[in-house]
Amino acid sequence: MFWIQLLVVLTAIFIGARLGGVGLGVMGGFGLAILTFFFGVQPTAPPINVMLMIAAVVTAAGALQAAGGLDYLVSLAAHILRKNPSKITFLGPVVTYLFTFFAGTGHVAYSVLPIIAEVARSTKVRPERPLSISVIASQQAITASPISAATVALLGLTAGFGVQLSDILMVCVPSTFLACLIGASVANKTGKDLMKDPEYLRRLKDPELKEAIVRANEGGPVNLKDFPAYSKACVLIFLLGTLGIVLLGTFPELRPCWKDGADMIRMSMASSIEIIMLTAAALILLISKADVKKLATGSVFGAGVQAVIAIFGIAWLGDSFFSSNLEFLSTNIQSMVTAAPWTFAIALFILSILLFSQAATIRALMPLGIALGIPVPALIAMFPAVNGYFFIPNYPTVVAAINFDTTGTTHIGKFVLNHSFMIPGLVSTVCAIAIGFMISGAMF
Repeated sequence: MFWIQLLVVLTAIFIGARLGGVGLGVMGGFGLAILTFFFGVQPTAPPINVMLMIAAVVTAAGALQAAGGLDYLVSLAAHILRKNPSKITFLGPVVTYLFTFFAGTGHVAYSVLPIIAEVARSTKVRPERPLSISVIASQQAITASPISAATVALLGLTAGFGVQLSDILMVCVPSTFLACLIGASVANKTGKDLMKDPEYLRRLKDPELKEAIVRANEGGPVNLKDFPAYSKACVLIFLLGTLGIVLLGTFPELRPCWKDGADMIRMSMASSIEIIMLTAAALILLISKADVKKLATGSVFGAGVQAVIAIFGIAWLGDSFFSSNLEFLSTNIQSMVTAAPWTFAIALFILSILLFSQAATIRALMPLGIALGIPVPALIAMFPAVNGYFFIPNYPTVVAAINFDTTGTTHIGKFVLNHSFMIPGLVSTVCAIAIGFMISGAMF
């Protein structure tokens, strides 16, 4: 029965991943229906708190986008990159990392990638080098951001073991950031120099393609002084909200508490995140007077809502399946993963390739790791393993980076998997896990 049920789960994940977006969530629900009505699996409670936290965060990020705050940040990043073109392979990933860290979503990288491509090409740096690692950095930062859906999901699962938000950040921020710098060092040596690349030289001979390359440089940078004061104020509000979440997670005594009989109950981090992010969204809308409809139709909010639905279905399916088969799993693989916890990272990496979502991977598989008795510090160290969706080059940021590179150096190889993002992605992921184990070993 276990293997048949596992086949149902994997089939639902595979079809859901092919459908994309909310398709992953609805296929999770469909898979759960089969397990429940045909195999008698008892559904667990749906991940309501995680979904509400993500909804609050994407609402605040969507409000920032509607108020022009994200456009201001993009222009600020462009200004920094253009002032330091020779360091683009290292500054590019730093910029996308910081954007994702503060916004909680890797989709903000879309607006920076064309700038990175243009700056690299205009200074005769092979665009593949900064673009590949910049995409990877935007993914790695998800597992370091205090307001990302993945971090929120991990915190919700480990809070019962005394884990604070600061514990996750103290391990994952340095491990992922240092890993991205190591990945940048590797990417900086990728391929031939631009002016020796045969594909770029071929394109330069084509008048239409040459004209397209010239058009990519038109328009010039936007003057930072052109942005209204409220856009800058909204950025500050959002950053203060993020900082508030970090402080409340680091110092639990700052959170309100109430008396419940003989016990004192402190406000949970889930409620703290929801309240602060909704408040930030409200202040941003009030100050900017942005159109609420623009918030709801923005790319950041739309991507966030899809993430909520995906987590709803796939996490519910995973929780129910693992809970129903916990005795079988404990008997057969517990000794292996407790003796060598890093092997669980392989499972996280593989599932993230299928799910295209760090948060959904955490909600689907991390409860199993906890149930199998893997030490929580090890689970935190393995958190960056969920950044595996660069492996198959069909994720939106990967495809966008390829299209933004008018030189043709950023590419999908003849054998599909030998693409521009593979080596920087594998190096960054492995290094992040290894550094995470060293940090968590020293901390806990």
